[in-house]
Amino acid sequence: MGMLDFCKAGGYPVYVLCILLITYLLNQLDRYILAIVILPLAQEIHFGDKSCLPNETRQPGPLQCNNASGDKHCYSLLNANGTPYCKWDYNGNGWEYQIMAGPIFILIYTFMGIFIGFLADAANRKNLLAVSLFFWSLMTFLMGFAQEYWHLALLRFGQGIGEAGCTPFAASLIADYFPEAARGSAMGFYNWGIYTGYSLSFAVGNYITRANIMGLGWRWTFFICGIPGFLVSLVVLITVKEPQRTQGTGERAHNVNTPSSLSLSQRLSQILQPFLSPSLLLLCLAGSIRNAGGYVWAYNAQIYFNQYFPGEDVGRWLSWIPLVGGSFGVLFGGFISDRVVKKRGLPARVWVLVISQIVAAPFLVGVLWLSPPYAFLLLIPANIIGEMWVGVTLAIVVELVPPVIRTSAVAFYLFIITNIGGNMPLLVPPLTSLYGLRTALLILFPGMYVAGSLLFLLTLCVARRDQRKITSAETEPLLPESDEVSQEEHHKRS
Repeated sequence: MGMLDFCKAGGYPVYVLCILLITYLLNQLDRYILAIVILPLAQEIHFGDKSCLPNETRQPGPLQCNNASGDKHCYSLLNANGTPYCKWDYNGNGWEYQIMAGPIFILIYTFMGIFIGFLADAANRKNLLAVSLFFWSLMTFLMGFAQEYWHLALLRFGQGIGEAGCTPFAASLIADYFPEAARGSAMGFYNWGIYTGYSLSFAVGNYITRANIMGLGWRWTFFICGIPGFLVSLVVLITVKEPQRTQGTGERAHNVNTPSSLSLSQRLSQILQPFLSPSLLLLCLAGSIRNAGGYVWAYNAQIYFNQYFPGEDVGRWLSWIPLVGGSFGVLFGGFISDRVVKKRGLPARVWVLVISQIVAAPFLVGVLWLSPPYAFLLLIPANIIGEMWVGVTLAIVVELVPPVIRTSAVAFYLFIITNIGGNMPLLVPPLTSLYGLRTALLILFPGMYVAGSLLFLLTLCVARRDQRKITSAETEPLLPESDEVSQEEHHKRS
């Protein structure tokens, strides 16, 4: 029924949703392209850790290069011709990379998300979305000209500023364009952009770099990723209409205080108050832990296969597996949660989260335990099942807060889960030094899915009670009227 209501929303809302999908696709493509080209990039700009890597210009030898413990051991490995077939070079991993992938991007991304969400509840969202898209595309384009590590770090910081405006604006627009019964499916369709953009980053990053256009290698990947954003930002600006904000029905619409009527302190209180409820606190914690697993894998998948299976064509597999598995997962998750929510209410959405994450975890263990092609093939069911959570959690957030603060609530939720989850890759280097990269990823990838599922289960226990409180609160003024205003209204009625 959720998909049927989704289609009944009309042609123009569906068109807007498609534009938002393309915008989110570019958001994810530009965000993750760094992780795909990090090996040749680090070797040219010189930063990060070094390890023993295959020398592609030499005939391979009997042993894997990554078994070497140091540079002398690395160059002592000889092929049948008696020449070294390995090289001691930058491997794309290490603190410099993880800091650039995580904190440099994440901190400004999340803090700007709060500011932008606060602004968007009282401003034109589609105009701000167009500006954000143009700005982060410009930052991506300029990364192709980087010559030093600090160039990349500064432009990565700029990417975070621009990309912060994407999902808060888009989720708020979707909430106003689509009815509650279709919201989970619409959010799921929008989140298709995560997997489309992420998959495309493997195709662009691997094959464009390999094509070595004009001898620029990895630099052209940033040029190609940045240019489409300039065009799509114009499409958003010209063709997308700012919808009327939904603030409830009947008497509720008259009792909701609009953002423009509140002071800064009142506005902050209005935004933060719902997040003091047990259900949203637990949902944020669960989403943070689950998000951590996704970030760890997203920024280390290419590095993992480069290290353990250096001859494998990663782009051939990961350019479509996240797209097929993840896209089907978020759409299926939204459809299932919309279908059952009519009969069982909001807790049904939480059940989708609990079951999907615990079922996906064993497949992820197989991904890290087996060799290609089985490792890649197991990613298909893992993504289909494990990625149901994305749109479902956003739908839960907008249902647990008053309509007037939806954009700010989404921004604050993303602020929490992204700050915790997005900085979790910082644990990869120390765990790798202790146990090796594979064990580090086992702890921080499927391990986070299991922990997230248990926390979603705790959320289930309190979600229904908090939803009833939100429904009751919408029928009353968020701030009491002064006696003077009350008397004036009394005289008017008389």
